[in-house]
Amino acid sequence: MLVHLENGEPVFNYQTSGGQPLANGDVTVTEAGTITYQLVDHTGKGLRFIGVGFVTPFDGIIDAITVSSDGQLLQMLDMDRSAGTTKFQFVLTNATNTLMVLSPDPQVKNDPS
Repeated sequence: MLVHLENGEPVFNYQTSGGQPLANGDVTVTEAGTITYQLVDHTGKGLRFIGVGFVTPFDGIIDAITVSSDGQLLQMLDMDRSAGTTKFQFVLTNATNTLMVLSPDPQVKNDPS
């Protein structure tokens, strides 16, 4: 996940691990695994992941999240047991002030086989 500023506003762009653009950060899961997001901060504001806010945290789509100690990696455990889609926002802190930054809402869609 690349973040840069446009007119003072954070803009989020997503890529696959191979560097291909990933529209809106949406992911479809077809088997159990871990979804990893790496923060690439081009804002100069010292952004760090601190968590994820879910619209429907009890839907069973994402089973757990972890954030690295440096706040640059965020991992979501998805056992792919529940079919459906969940929306969420990344919650980031910054080194400039005590305010939090929220990402637009990417989705994870579970499509168990």
